[in-house]
Amino acid sequence: MTSYQKRDINIGMGGIVIKKLLKPAEFAEKQLLEAILGSKYNPGEVLPAERLLATELGVTRPTLRETLQRLSKEGWITIRHGKPTKVNDYLGNGGLGILGSLARYGKNLSFDMVSHLLEVRTVMFPGIAQRAVSNSPEEILTYLKKSKTLKDRADAYAGYDWGLQMLMVKATNNPVFNMILNDFEPLYAVLGEIYFQKKDTRSVSLTYYRDLIKALDQTNMDVRPIVEKTMIHSEKIWRRIR
Repeated sequence: MTSYQKRDINIGMGGIVIKKLLKPAEFAEKQLLEAILGSKYNPGEVLPAERLLATELGVTRPTLRETLQRLSKEGWITIRHGKPTKVNDYLGNGGLGILGSLARYGKNLSFDMVSHLLEVRTVMFPGIAQRAVSNSPEEILTYLKKSKTLKDRADAYAGYDWGLQMLMVKATNNPVFNMILNDFEPLYAVLGEIYFQKKDTRSVSLTYYRDLIKALDQTNMDVRPIVEKTMIHSEKIWRRIR
């Protein structure tokens, strides 16, 4: 099996899941980003010479050049003609492209980075939820009532909770929110199953769903305090898990 034929393998709480065969450039990107996120190549450091790096990654030099050009456009690296390629300060200077890649290679994220992402959600999501229930209260309420028959398993809660978040995001009718969160589904699937492993954590979310149902049933459209309280609680739970 040649390098580019190696499979994309995710290891989650349920074991190993083989997703697909990777194309050569995808395989090179995966290997290189995991090396950067795993601190083999830190910000400010230079990458090995092209010939050596291509050998390390198990790809051809043209494939490596294609990969480096793409990572340069996203802001991961700076290609300097006649000089070694340098790893950028991607956390300090990166944009949505960096964020999307971080989500795709989430198994390399530190607990601190996950905490930062949860903090962003705490700031953003109460406003998202408020707009969503103002635009589509019946659709949100119908989905929330499905939580009453939710199976008491970590994977069931992770899937349901992500579905609720994305339903709210789409109900805002703001495509930018969609673009920010769309890439995070694979990461949330893994982290969600870790988060929901304990019964008391699932109980917190079940109370959250019930509080939202009660607010919507009573036509109380101010759901921001409910959402913010739960988001803050989730941050504390994650820090405790760490």
